Amino acid sequence: MAVRIRLARVGATKRPSYRVVAIDSRKPRDGRALEILGFYDPLTDPATVRLEGERIRDWIGRGATPSETVVKLLRQAGMDAKGQEGAEEPKPRTRKATAKSGAKASA
Repeated sequence: MAVRIRLARVGATKRPSYRVVAIDSRKPRDGRALEILGFYDPLTDPATVRLEGERIRDWIGRGATPSETVVKLLRQAGMDAKGQEGAEEPKPRTRKATAKSGAKASA
């Protein structure tokens, strides 16, 4: 059985909130979960993220793979993709300085 850690939508129409769940990858998005591992509410300012780090680490240790969105939430909560505490903050991207083509001086 391939287990994924992903989001399941709960809440009213146009008022989404999500549960972070461990679920068989073949089940539908809102299907029966194996375990609820936390929740995410994007409508609060700032967004509310509560995760059970110990349970997430346990599931990842058993071979569950987190979805891309859950990896982002883990980083936001201060964990890395493996559920370990103390993950580094992602460094902001910087653009490389490029010379403008029209600014070249012809001598």
